[in-house]
Amino acid sequence: MPVIRVNAGHAPPQRLWRVAAELPAGAPVVVMVHGYRYSPSHPRHDPHRHILSLNPEPGAARVASWPRGLGFAPEAQAPGLAVALGWEARGALRRAYARAGETGAELARLAGDLAQAAGRPVALIGHSLGGRVCLSALAGAEAGSLSRLVLLNAAAFRDEAAEALARPAAARAEILNITSRENDLVDFALEQILALGRRRALGLGLERAARNWLDIQIDDAAVLDALEGLGFPTERRAARLSHWSSYLRSGLFDLYRRALCQPRELPLALLRNHLPQDHQPRWTRLWSAPDRLRPSEPTAAAALPLR
Repeated sequence: MPVIRVNAGHAPPQRLWRVAAELPAGAPVVVMVHGYRYSPSHPRHDPHRHILSLNPEPGAARVASWPRGLGFAPEAQAPGLAVALGWEARGALRRAYARAGETGAELARLAGDLAQAAGRPVALIGHSLGGRVCLSALAGAEAGSLSRLVLLNAAAFRDEAAEALARPAAARAEILNITSRENDLVDFALEQILALGRRRALGLGLERAARNWLDIQIDDAAVLDALEGLGFPTERRAARLSHWSSYLRSGLFDLYRRALCQPRELPLALLRNHLPQDHQPRWTRLWSAPDRLRPSEPTAAAALPLR
């Protein structure tokens, strides 16, 4: 299962198109997008040596190999293609936010070309401002070129998500919006710095329900109970503040891997039917003592293991 590096502003390697064209039927194509403060042009901050690498450099902080988590390790048996997209995400937040939109437009074109070469739609996963890159790609992509998006603590706003959902590519796409009250301070800062408090961050969930959108709050004990019942036991450690728990918390990549690489085995309707839909209020985690998220009352999902 190859992992191919692509950097925004540069032509993709020709190998990308060859591998895409040779994929067997049913093999997934997944584009992974990092967030704020990474840059492929700075060795110390290069995402291809960090979270987007099969073998991250030792000693790096907050590191987890996304390709391995998604099952794209060299020893994996199932075929597929992972694209590690690097972009310039350093500098002032306002400029990086704008650059995320520009990168998203470029990703929309890349996804369209990839979908055509592979003969199947492309899945996306992005963290922080990488989530905004994915939403911007959804807004500009060709209809049918995108399948599922997984947004990890996306540094984006509710209104831009609603606008992306109204575009042609969203008609056949599904979105899992992974949120956490551990990320509240980042969401609040985003609102104040970029919108003077006039817009609401996507960490609060989509403002109006949509058939192809699902918010999943990963520091809600009832959500974790339901995920465990569905076959995805997840670490219950909770922090007051964390911008990275959506990919560092043990067990979550099992969910992302199934959602992106085997979507027919994890229908959105199944998740919607068994996961709580109400988000906890902002600052809930900040005023709670760091602790394990204890199981709540047994849920109906407990009788529905998927593996």
